[in-house]
Amino acid sequence: MGNADLRQLAVIRDVTFPELAGSVVAVDAHNWLYRYLTTTVRFTDSAAYTRDGEEVANLIGVVRGLPKFLESDVTPVFVFDGGVTDLKDDEVADRREQRERYEEQLEAAREEGDAAEIATLESRTQRLTPLILETTRELLDRLDVPVVEAPAEGEAQAAHMARRGVVDYVGSEDYDALLLGAPRTLRKLTSSGDPECMDFEATLAEHDLTWEQLVDVGILCGTDFNEGVDGIGPKTAVDLVREHGDLWGVLEAEDVYVEHADRIRDLFLHPTVTDDAAFDADLSPDVDAARSYVCGEWEVPEAEVERGFERIEEAVAQTGLDDWV
Repeated sequence: MGNADLRQLAVIRDVTFPELAGSVVAVDAHNWLYRYLTTTVRFTDSAAYTRDGEEVANLIGVVRGLPKFLESDVTPVFVFDGGVTDLKDDEVADRREQRERYEEQLEAAREEGDAAEIATLESRTQRLTPLILETTRELLDRLDVPVVEAPAEGEAQAAHMARRGVVDYVGSEDYDALLLGAPRTLRKLTSSGDPECMDFEATLAEHDLTWEQLVDVGILCGTDFNEGVDGIGPKTAVDLVREHGDLWGVLEAEDVYVEHADRIRDLFLHPTVTDDAAFDADLSPDVDAARSYVCGEWEVPEAEVERGFERIEEAVAQTGLDDWV
């Protein structure tokens, strides 16, 4: 999820959805989906999304989350992770250990019958299973929402697409989008209200840094791939990089070490991405097929998703593309 301390450096402004009308957003699919998954689990009876022991709360989350884009005439392109770099193994392991702790707490809460604590802990123990990823893709396909398969990190692919001008924005809650050079990143797409826009070039100008130096600042503070250097926060990191020129100058001057620093730097500046990420931004969703898939094939109660489908249909009608539905 990156280091939220980078917010102290990022140039961010509030935007309204009307300002975004007509734009295309490359959404970090795993990031977006996980947030809707945990929210759905926390506030929805598990019987609504569990069939034969398999949980598909994602289907409810997708139907509830998509209207926010379509109502504002914004086309989302969901970019799914391919492979995860081995440098992220420690973070993945830490998340697994944390989830296991939550699972132990969940069992205790169930024994005590604490409904509120159960709901909270169930949301915290969620993970993106192969079934969740598969059914999400199948639902998006029925709604004709573009999907791009990244060769590695989805966020890196989304940033690359934005830098090439293939899309207008990246959609992610992760501040590491800044280090990946995403020109404009929309945050709070899963929150109520309007989003905010994180501006890459304005951030560089604000602190008189190059892209390489901004990445160096991020590495000193900590990223998904490394722990930060003790005692160095974002503002101190900026001062040190300015003084010593780059990461290597800082590490030498401060007599500290960051394991795999060169590889981490390269992951941000030269990530594994593809230019062959074709998609059609002219959507023609089949809402009836999507409804049949969610409520028929997966037996999700209509009451859980009907308003979401209605909003999709209403959004389509408002844009004048009545042949969508």
